[in-house]
Amino acid sequence: MLWFAFGLALILGAVVQKTNFCTMGAISDWINMGDHGRIRAWMFAIAVALLGVTIFETQGLITPDLAMPPYRSGTLIWAENILGGFLFGVGMTYGSGCGNKTLIRLGAGNLKSIIVFLGIGGISYYMVSTLPGTDQTLFSLLFNDWIRPLAITFDSGAQDFGTLLMGPENAASGRLWIGLLLSLALLTFIFKSADFRANFDNILGGLIVGLAVVSLWYVTSNIELGYDSDFDGAVTTTLREHLDPTTSQWDMSEDVHKGWVGPKPSRNSGSPMSFSFINPLGQTLGYIFTGMQKIKIVLGVAIVFGVILGSLLMSLWKRSFRFEWFASIGDFFNHVVGGILMGFGGVLALGCTIGQGVTGVSTLALGSYLALISIVFGSALTMKVQYYRMVYEEAGFFSALSSSLVDMKLLPGGMRKLEKV
Repeated sequence: MLWFAFGLALILGAVVQKTNFCTMGAISDWINMGDHGRIRAWMFAIAVALLGVTIFETQGLITPDLAMPPYRSGTLIWAENILGGFLFGVGMTYGSGCGNKTLIRLGAGNLKSIIVFLGIGGISYYMVSTLPGTDQTLFSLLFNDWIRPLAITFDSGAQDFGTLLMGPENAASGRLWIGLLLSLALLTFIFKSADFRANFDNILGGLIVGLAVVSLWYVTSNIELGYDSDFDGAVTTTLREHLDPTTSQWDMSEDVHKGWVGPKPSRNSGSPMSFSFINPLGQTLGYIFTGMQKIKIVLGVAIVFGVILGSLLMSLWKRSFRFEWFASIGDFFNHVVGGILMGFGGVLALGCTIGQGVTGVSTLALGSYLALISIVFGSALTMKVQYYRMVYEEAGFFSALSSSLVDMKLLPGGMRKLEKV
């Protein structure tokens, strides 16, 4: 499974490097230039992933209900999805790209991405792991007491659109029809554009990102493990056959693992999952800082190294590899702030532009859509504020903010402080 994930990540890294698939760049093209090419590529990735998950789940080939993170959990952490998504969107704008783009840039020689990597990885690691010398995480210290009580628990036991709209009894058929209709609507909108149809790179980038997400869902849902049976000799089983459906965790009881070949899996190692880049960056830093022990190579670590290597190979093949460093001290601090905000935001939102924006959205989970909308809004608003402050050098932050919100039709026109640009 780890080697397969590494191979998928390598292909993903190479294709994203070749096609310049970039979610922050897509938002920038849309907001600053009115160009929808790359935003359609991102939407194409979503459509492919959503269609694949819808069909595969109907056939019993993947199990998003057991996913880690628990996208379809019956508890909707809406405030965390929204706040985390917004912080992530702001952070990726300051950090020149999301978690995936950080790895792509790093593989192509951009040394600024090391700082962003450390910011995302360090914060995300301590958001879920205890701080040295304490029994507290950053999440428990800064967020848990005030934001977790805002969560909503559904009686239906799940937050996917099929369950919420059709009820638990008809959830499967609801997800099938909603997934098919939404995929069809997205594909119709995307390919309605002649410019998009004529752009091979945008089509290729969206297609490969979507297929990679579906492929990893499939593999992590169906990986076979061998063990010795007292009665029938060596047999195989899939990870999902021994997952506790109430916790999405591996059943560690002795009777399940009696005679198991090799080490026992750790908690959550059997949970189906697909591409995400926030927690994996934290896992990779943990792997590096604890001596790069082989036992600590988990799925996220394999993904991180695969994407970096894929980007490196493609940039060398294209002869685009070059070292880059900060243009100024201000540029340095922007990337530091960007990495930190993405670390906090990505963990709160349960994912990034790929982890929630493609992987989570493919499960039709309400929280994933809240996170996606918040990421786009946070990034778009930040870009508008930055643009106003660049044009009006003497303008204050709040003048730029209010004018930006007026442009986005979130404030009345009378509150505009700066002439529209």
